[in-house]
Amino acid sequence: MALAQSLKSRTSLDDVWEEAARKAALPARDEALARAIAITGFRRFGTIREALRERLTQGLPADERMMALLVTGAAQILFLDVPDHAAVATTVEVARGDRLLLHYAGLVNAVLRRVARERDAIIASADPLADVPPWLQARWGEAYAEATLLALANAHRQEAAVDLTLRQEGGDWPERLGAVRLPTGSLRLTERMGIADLPGFDEGAWWVQDAAAALPARLLRVEAGERVADLCAAPGGKTLQLAAAGARVVAVDRSAKRLERLQANLKRLRLEAEVRVTDVLAMPDETFDAVLLDAPCSATGTLRRHPDVAWLKSDADVTRLADLQTRLLDRAADLTRPGGGRLVFCTCSLEPEEGERQAEAFLARRPDMERVPVEPAEVGGLEALVNARGELRTLPHLMPDMGTGRPGMDGFFAARFRRR
Repeated sequence: MALAQSLKSRTSLDDVWEEAARKAALPARDEALARAIAITGFRRFGTIREALRERLTQGLPADERMMALLVTGAAQILFLDVPDHAAVATTVEVARGDRLLLHYAGLVNAVLRRVARERDAIIASADPLADVPPWLQARWGEAYAEATLLALANAHRQEAAVDLTLRQEGGDWPERLGAVRLPTGSLRLTERMGIADLPGFDEGAWWVQDAAAALPARLLRVEAGERVADLCAAPGGKTLQLAAAGARVVAVDRSAKRLERLQANLKRLRLEAEVRVTDVLAMPDETFDAVLLDAPCSATGTLRRHPDVAWLKSDADVTRLADLQTRLLDRAADLTRPGGGRLVFCTCSLEPEEGERQAEAFLARRPDMERVPVEPAEVGGLEALVNARGELRTLPHLMPDMGTGRPGMDGFFAARFRRR
């Protein structure tokens, strides 16, 4: 079970899923359902765990595989459009087919049947904060107001929308794609459908990119012909934006595997960039007109898409990654051209250590850099996305519905600097 393996190894569901799906070789429809079950299990892990605890006389099982099995069964019953009898029967069948879980089959059957009978009560009594692990509750309780904490919890319970970035602005793409144009310029699909089947995919008219993730590259304000570095570039949405703007882009990432997706998208969109597989900290001395650093981070701003992050990471990860960001940010500054070169630093994190505090410490130790405030007009006039220091701070609950039925955006931080 992918969920059990992810919890045990503290490895992202995406990484675990790739190997599990290859071994299982399920039909596409069955694989999509299985993935939806695993994601929902993580998204509502706290609620499900509490419901199971209240219905298990001996408490939650210590066996991780057993726990994961119960979670996947309950996720189907409580939150997915799967008939109760089918969810129970399938979960019991999995238990019976595993020699280590065989003796739990009766317990699995009884508990899940009770969950099905008491579904309405479970959902009605569920506390949104139950699906935020204690380590994040403590962090966000310090960083944000109580109302914001509750809004974050509710937003992370919802499935993320699918947003697109156009290669060229204008045209009738909203009508052709059945999409709504957001204030920030991204298009948001109103219905879920196969991405490769949408108009414009084959000719490279657009690519999938969350509305918040599309903002940092726009803040760099590149001009045609400028030499630009996209550091930690994979999977490449920002590289595509910069290349589409006419910049001469050098895309750098240490993961050759993750850069494969970038290169495939460059080919589909008929865009060009120099792709380097290397560690940013090992780059040779050179300078660029503009530098974009989308630094590795805890990714707590992406929980709508990757709810496993909340249950796999910890305070120690934030501390470790913040230290790496400090070193990467100094290297990015060195790569920025003196005399007016621009630098945008961003992370998809909600943690101040990976955002506001990182930018403040950077300016304190780098007198050769100055802040260039972000203006609300640069982000669709949404003043709530710009803090008092002129930094971008998106939160998952801030983007309005816009008639799509899926409000929100990823949580991002971005600060813009100029090298003196």
